Amino acid sequence: MCTLPIEIPAVVIDRLPVYARALTDLEIAGRDVVSSQELGTVLGVTPAQIRKDLSYFGRFGKQGRGYNVQRLAQELRQILGLDRQWSMILVGVGHLGQAILTYDGFQPQGFIIIDAFDSDPSVVGKKVGGVTVRPTSDLREYLKERQIDIGIVAVPAASAGEIMNALVDGGIRAILNYAPTSVAVPATVEVKNIDPVLALQSMTFYLKTTTQNQ
Repeated sequence: MCTLPIEIPAVVIDRLPVYARALTDLEIAGRDVVSSQELGTVLGVTPAQIRKDLSYFGRFGKQGRGYNVQRLAQELRQILGLDRQWSMILVGVGHLGQAILTYDGFQPQGFIIIDAFDSDPSVVGKKVGGVTVRPTSDLREYLKERQIDIGIVAVPAASAGEIMNALVDGGIRAILNYAPTSVAVPATVEVKNIDPVLALQSMTFYLKTTTQNQ
């Protein structure tokens, strides 16, 4: 059992799932031990960075012997809360929302979408990915009666603020936001903004720079 420090850099937290996934792959491959050097080569991270990141949570390996793959994978899953199930709801069942609902990668990792909402009458009542779509107008009342861990927002930018406020008011403290906008929320709420267009625009900077240097 590790003792967590008072404050851990967000970049470290963001790297932990990457480490956990790599270790799970090694587990499946039957590996017992892995060195920070080998793990760093696989992930494109320096061994020193891996050792520093893990040191925030305890001591997991022995110098010259590496890490026990199964033990470290289990520890990281526990640290990340991946040793339990998390309930989720989705708001916005357009093309992206439908893709999220039918994506089969969430449930094996313990993330269960139990309900979905949309404001389009032609979508409400339909079953998508095993979930019957509810009207968005029911969202606030719904959250009064249920405790949901994570909200997924896949609505247009103009609707994102209203929806995220409803999620926050309903007690949700973690939001995965696919809407192409940022919304201010209380410090007690964790928001991850995922905007593929912004990611592409960042990539074109490197493409442009590379082209200019050729």
